[in-house]
Amino acid sequence: MSTQVISLVSIGAHPTSGRPRRAEQDARAVELGLQLAGSDLQVLHAGDVAEPALRAYLGMGLDELHVLENPVGADALPALTDYLRDAGAQVVLTGSQAETGEGSGMLPFLLAENLGWPLVVGLAQVESIDGGVALVLQALPRGQRRRLKVRLPFLATVDNAAPKPRQSAYGPARRGALHGEEVEVIDDTLLAVATLQPAKPRPKRLKVIKAKSGADRMKAATAKASGGGGQVLKGVSAEAGAEAILKLLVEEGVVR
Repeated sequence: MSTQVISLVSIGAHPTSGRPRRAEQDARAVELGLQLAGSDLQVLHAGDVAEPALRAYLGMGLDELHVLENPVGADALPALTDYLRDAGAQVVLTGSQAETGEGSGMLPFLLAENLGWPLVVGLAQVESIDGGVALVLQALPRGQRRRLKVRLPFLATVDNAAPKPRQSAYGPARRGALHGEEVEVIDDTLLAVATLQPAKPRPKRLKVIKAKSGADRMKAATAKASGGGGQVLKGVSAEAGAEAILKLLVEEGVVR
C-alpha cells in the first residue's frame, strides 16, 4: 500500500524584484514528495486559484494542483485543517516559512496541534517508511544530521538541506490543471489589526580571533561552540524553573 503524501505550497517572492514565483522551500517540499510518492503526490494550496505563479509547481511534473479558494485576509488554517483531516494523508510536507504574507512560520505548528500529529522540524530526507513508522533525517546546524523515528501520520517542515527542486518546465506548467474548491471563508482577525513590515536579518555577534596562523584562524572559525555557563534544572518546581529562565533572558538582554 502506497503512502499518501501531501505537499503544501504557497506563493513566493523573488528576493530582488519581489515578483511572485514558487517558494524555494515549498518547491523542496514538492521535490521530496515526488521522490516519496511519485505521480500519487497531491499538492495543496490555500489562496487564489487564478494566481499564475502556481503553474511553476505544475511545471515540476504534476498533472494537477488542488486549491482551497481563500481570499486575501482570510485565515487558511481552518480550511487546511479540515481538508487534511478528511484526506487521509499520512505525510504532509511544508516549507518552514512563507516568503509572502505574514511569514511567521507558525502555520506548521498550528496545523500539527489542530490535527494532533507529531511535527518534524528541518526535514532533510525520509529514509524509509515501514509499519506505520518513518525513519527520517533532521538537519542540524553545521551540517550535522539526526536520525529520528516518527509515527504516521506526521507533518514536517522541509529544510534547505533537502534535495534541490527540479526546474519547472513550461510545457507541463501549461498543461497541468488547477482545481479550485470552495471552502468556508474565515477572516483572520489578527492579520486585520497587524502591521506588516519587511523582515530584516538580525546581526550576528562575531567573536574576535587572535590566532596568528591561517590554520589556527580556520580552526577557531569552524570550531563548534561550547557553552560553559549552562545550568541543568531537574526536579525543581515550575516557579523555580520560570525564575531561572527569566534570569537568563534578562542577562542575555532579551527581556529588559
